[in-house]
Amino acid sequence: MSGHHVIRGSVSLPEAELMWRFSRSSGPGGQHVNTSDSKVELSFDLAKTEALPAVWKQRALERLAGRLVDGVVTVRSSEHRSQWRNREAAAVRLTALLAEATAPPPKPRKPTRIPRGINERRLRQKKQRSETKQGRSARNWG
Repeated sequence: MSGHHVIRGSVSLPEAELMWRFSRSSGPGGQHVNTSDSKVELSFDLAKTEALPAVWKQRALERLAGRLVDGVVTVRSSEHRSQWRNREAAAVRLTALLAEATAPPPKPRKPTRIPRGINERRLRQKKQRSETKQGRSARNWG
């Protein structure tokens, strides 16, 4: 595992602020699964960290409010049989979660007008179709 996990640009999570917890995982693995702690829980104290810029930190606290327990965000990984791969998966998941939560809000949509030519073309086609159908009526066959 590397010492820093890059969120975006030059901002990264220092290894010292990450809290790892390991436990036995369910699923495949045979006899090995009963003796190894391959499930990984990675916690990061978002409320107390100094690694993130203040604006990013505030944005993340607001967006992840439903996932936080006392300001701590936790990610779990148990899909791999190896603890090492689960550690990597949990770290990637946490950095992706924080990158999404700290991203700036999208620019507001600028409404556009419908060009006049499009409306005129639509009305012209409607008129043509109407004339075609009028020509099929029985009253003109006389």
